[in-house]
Amino acid sequence: MGYLEAGLSWLLKFFYNVSGSYGLAIILLTIAIRLILAPLTLSQSKSMEAMKALQPEMNELQQKYKDNPEEYQRRVMELYKEHNINPLSGCLPMLIQLPFLWALFSVLRNFDFGTGFLWLTSLSEPDPLYILPVLSALTTYTQMMMTSADASQKGMMAIMPIFIGYISINFPAGLVLYWVVSNLFSMGQQYLIARRMSPQEGGKA
Repeated sequence: MGYLEAGLSWLLKFFYNVSGSYGLAIILLTIAIRLILAPLTLSQSKSMEAMKALQPEMNELQQKYKDNPEEYQRRVMELYKEHNINPLSGCLPMLIQLPFLWALFSVLRNFDFGTGFLWLTSLSEPDPLYILPVLSALTTYTQMMMTSADASQKGMMAIMPIFIGYISINFPAGLVLYWVVSNLFSMGQQYLIARRMSPQEGGKA
């Protein structure tokens, strides 16, 4: 983590020298991190789109084996295996960001920005207007709506955005800015992948 923190701190200063704004530097740093993670998130996003395509078959299995949940689970796993799908793919993009979040939290908490960004007086302090926490909850919810293919995740889709928004209230604004931009990047990526995997829909656009 020490090496990761040092690398992120160096990149933050580099992007500040390029942009002249620490807010823009955090946005550029976010994009750089997401591009580094792109090969992993791309494969997982494709897997999630494949799961969505299988939803009608899964619904049929649920109706057919509604009185036999063990057989239903077995059939679903066979379906995943047949189509080479990882059922945990929806969580992986978020999990692989955690080391970067932890390292960036440490960097932003101890970093002396000296200036703010837009309405923020300091990127090291929580957002006093709660705009970023609200955006973090909304973008988290939208991203989960775009990537979820399992109806059983509805409870998580309701709880997780509220939890993210709540903890963002006390996080450094720079860290929440990273999370919001990262979510927006993921949403754009998911949209493009969905269009690419649904050529008929894309052709109508």
